[in-house]
Amino acid sequence: MLCTRWLVLLLCWGSASGEQQQQHAEEKRDGTAAEARVDPRRQRSPPPVEPLDFGFVPAAVYDTHAYYEPGAVGILFHMVHAYLYVIQPNSFPKDLIVKVIQQNMGGIKLEEWRKPENVVLLLQWIHYEAGFLICATIGVTFLILTPIVGFCFCVCRCCENCGGEMHQRQRKNVDCQRGFYTASLIATSIFIVLGVLIAHAANHNVSTQIKSTRRLINTNIRDLKTLANNTPAQIDYLTAQYTTAKNKVLSDLDNIGPLLGGRINSHLEKEVVPSLDSALRMAGAMRETKEALENVGSSLEVLQEGTEKLQASLSGERSSLSNTLSDPACTNGAVSHTCNAIRSTLSQLGISADFSTLPDVARALENINTVLKTDLSNIVQKGYSSFNDTPNLVKEQTKNIVAGVKGMLDKIGIEITGFSKMFPVESSLVNFTIFLSDGQKNIESYYPQVDQMDFYRWIGCVAVLCMVVLVLAFNFLGLLCGTCGYDKQATPTTRGCLSNTGGNLLMAGVGFSFIFVWVLMGIVTALFVVGGNVEKMMCEPLANRQLFKIIDTPFLVHPAKKNFLPGMLFQNPNIDLTLGSMYRDCYENNGLYHSLQLETMFNINSFLNRTVYNRDLAKVFESVQVDLQDITLLDQAGRDSLINFANSGVGHIDYEAYLAEVNKGVTFVDLLSFSSDLEAQADQMPRGALENALKGHASSIRQIHREQVVPMEQAMSTLSQSIKQLQRMSSDLPVKVTNILSAIDAAEYLITHNASYVVKEETKGYTQSLVGYFTQYTEWVKNSLTSEVAQCKPISNIVDSMEIVGCSFIVDSVNTFWFGLGGCCILLIPSIIFSVKLAKYYRRMDTEDVFEDSPYCDTLTRFPRASAPPSCSDW
Repeated sequence: MLCTRWLVLLLCWGSASGEQQQQHAEEKRDGTAAEARVDPRRQRSPPPVEPLDFGFVPAAVYDTHAYYEPGAVGILFHMVHAYLYVIQPNSFPKDLIVKVIQQNMGGIKLEEWRKPENVVLLLQWIHYEAGFLICATIGVTFLILTPIVGFCFCVCRCCENCGGEMHQRQRKNVDCQRGFYTASLIATSIFIVLGVLIAHAANHNVSTQIKSTRRLINTNIRDLKTLANNTPAQIDYLTAQYTTAKNKVLSDLDNIGPLLGGRINSHLEKEVVPSLDSALRMAGAMRETKEALENVGSSLEVLQEGTEKLQASLSGERSSLSNTLSDPACTNGAVSHTCNAIRSTLSQLGISADFSTLPDVARALENINTVLKTDLSNIVQKGYSSFNDTPNLVKEQTKNIVAGVKGMLDKIGIEITGFSKMFPVESSLVNFTIFLSDGQKNIESYYPQVDQMDFYRWIGCVAVLCMVVLVLAFNFLGLLCGTCGYDKQATPTTRGCLSNTGGNLLMAGVGFSFIFVWVLMGIVTALFVVGGNVEKMMCEPLANRQLFKIIDTPFLVHPAKKNFLPGMLFQNPNIDLTLGSMYRDCYENNGLYHSLQLETMFNINSFLNRTVYNRDLAKVFESVQVDLQDITLLDQAGRDSLINFANSGVGHIDYEAYLAEVNKGVTFVDLLSFSSDLEAQADQMPRGALENALKGHASSIRQIHREQVVPMEQAMSTLSQSIKQLQRMSSDLPVKVTNILSAIDAAEYLITHNASYVVKEETKGYTQSLVGYFTQYTEWVKNSLTSEVAQCKPISNIVDSMEIVGCSFIVDSVNTFWFGLGGCCILLIPSIIFSVKLAKYYRRMDTEDVFEDSPYCDTLTRFPRASAPPSCSDW
């Protein structure tokens, strides 16, 4: 018992993990709900906790297989069970037994049974035992009457009555009667032989299973030793795995910057990063604006210069072409119409767009160049760097806190190890192992005595069966001799010696039957009453666990003691521990900690609160203060750059005037089309100088288009794209800049004024992740204590082994023995009757019946033993 208590005390150190974890989870849920009510906008899920791998607890391998398959003899066991069910079909009287036990705990007194309630219990018990009482009464009656009937039968036969007269009447159906009695005696003897074989099989089964009993004892003790030897290593493994959770927490503490700072960043970046991104995009817009203004300036310069040159070229070509059309050849009626048509298109050779009136963008470009002297992109990148440096900032500012937490973790590990070492478990378990070894030696020392007692038992049972075998021997010898020596031609007074011997042997069997049958019935009755009641009151309830319900009945042994088992083990009957639940848990190979409900014995909650669930750990992190005041997203130079960009004058450019001129085109008419038409008209004229001159003008116009118009068109395209780009970027530029500055101000305000709340929230999530590792550890410890540490399968194996040995090996065999022997006793009665009747046909009679129609006159001379008078007239 002392060893068990030390083992209990060691296992219970993790008992309150489940309860404490539930309380901790409820506190977290309450806190989360309160914060959600305060600020519903800040509902962030806690960080996911990485699952830890604690490995597998060293498992114990048990050798006992508490299962018994009786084999062929099991058929006999089932027959006996069926017979007992017929005798006793009532269900197990659990309530009746409980009432009897409760009312007689103070001792059974005769005057107590006179009370009405006890009389009722007695009547209920008699009703339950009615089948056994009736059978026992029959057996006792048989036991008493058999010697009396045998004595009377002997006296009656000595007086030549009851078949004792050595005279057999001659009847016509004598052969039929003899055959009937012979067949009946043979059938009865065969059934008796079956009964003897059944009883002998049961007797032999007991001796055979004695060896299996030794095997069960050895394996059960070996399993108990395995349980005791493996438990310390399993508990050491549990305590050692604290290092796994601790190392993971230390790793997270070493990475507190990326973990905690990263979560703070991820919380703030929703406001900060978009504002910085917009500022960075505005810096790119500044560079694009500068490029666009430069393109506008260069394109405008090209267009203005090209316009002057093109104007001169077109004017000269127009004058030259007009002079050509003044040629006298154009007055010819055939070509005058063509010349007039050409002359009417000369006005189209002119410039459509006038770029000289467009405003200059040099001032705006100058302002942009001034703005770009400040590298806004670099300033924004510094803002990014300042914001992204939060993890390092967190790491530096929590350096002392992390060091303190690491010290707390080391202290927790020392306390856990110290708690598991403060009890002399190993020495107690060593003593328990020694106790088991000594017990095994003591049990083995009784093996010779058990073998000797079993041998005597076996001899006694064989001797009892030999009584029946002796009767059977007389029966079979009598049948053999009588049948072989019987002569149908012989009269009853002239039967042969062999036939007479058979009849005498049958009567000897009758005599021995009367001598032995009452002894055998006494043995059968005693074994039936004891074995049958043990089967119905012990073995069957133990097999279906009804017996546990009796033992587990509240207040069974004492009105003030609720449960029997915890009162016996722990001297605390109020613990809700039952034998049935303990057996069920051990049968499922759960841990002894869960099976004995050790969490009700020791207050481990305080230990867990001080160690694994250390509230000081949360308090330390509650004091975390991360100062983010030094984070600057955009300095004053960057702000001035944005403001100057908005005031650079880009938005005041007359984009509509530019677009209006650009959309006009360089000339009024497409010079290529004009030159092609001119050549076509020249081809209509007669060949000559006029035709050649007009084609020369067409070639000159193409050259003007190629050398002057095409570059101007390219410049106009560049100018159009740049103007449109400037127009798009300068649209609401002050508003855009204002919005960017407002967003940056809002982000900086968030960092400056709300950072403490963000830090608190993220620190709480970070703390929960750290606590989550310990939660995993304690949950793993709880599950391991429940199902893997000190697995109590050997305890249920002991109960099952006791059931196998007591019920399957002994009780079933005893019941099968009296079942077979009882059948023999019952069948000896018809055996006696048939033997007596049949012996009359085999024994040599003193007298016989003589019929008048006999052919022999001198019957006295021929049959000297006959007592009937002669039938001849000379007599």
